[in-house]
Amino acid sequence: MNIFVGSLPFSMEEADLRASFEAYGAVDTVKIITDKFTGRSKGFGFVEMTNDDQALKAIEELNGATVQGRAIVVNKSVPKPEGERRSFSNNRGGSSRERY
Repeated sequence: MNIFVGSLPFSMEEADLRASFEAYGAVDTVKIITDKFTGRSKGFGFVEMTNDDQALKAIEELNGATVQGRAIVVNKSVPKPEGERRSFSNNRGGSSRERY
């Protein structure tokens, strides 16, 4: 199961996040999302666990838990449907018609 983890402390590393979830079972992957220009954490990430029962237990117990002084948000990750994703390639913030 893929799990979304939000409101992470910016200082948290993937190893710390992995350790938090390994208390509930085997963790396949951990990814904290970072800004591509600065490399700084964006404050959220994803954890993948093979066993759904263990993943649900981790979600139940870690959602709202305080980590390094912040209450984290933990829930099942649900991918957005393709139609809801924003595409910036064709939308440059205005109309293609000139306005006078």
